Amino acid sequence: MSAIFGFIWFIIMGGIIGWVASMVMNRDAAMGKFWNVVVGIVGSFIGNSVFSFVLGNGSIGGWPPDVMGIVSALIGAIVLLGVLNLIQRGKVRG
Repeated sequence: MSAIFGFIWFIIMGGIIGWVASMVMNRDAAMGKFWNVVVGIVGSFIGNSVFSFVLGNGSIGGWPPDVMGIVSALIGAIVLLGVLNLIQRGKVRG
């Protein structure tokens, strides 16, 4: 797979993962598409870094999509949104 296709796939999956995480954390109305992508990408780095030893070596930029990478990215994005909620509002919404 080419690097360009992997990067495009990573951005698409980051957007989807960020959107799902914002829906889970009840922040979808407060976030736009751009921030969904940012949260998904940062959550992917967090999730794949922290959970790679537990769930396996997953990534969301590969083809075919790696389920463990997607799960760890979603967990990372949800954790990131929880931390942002604590910083912004002083409580975790959910």
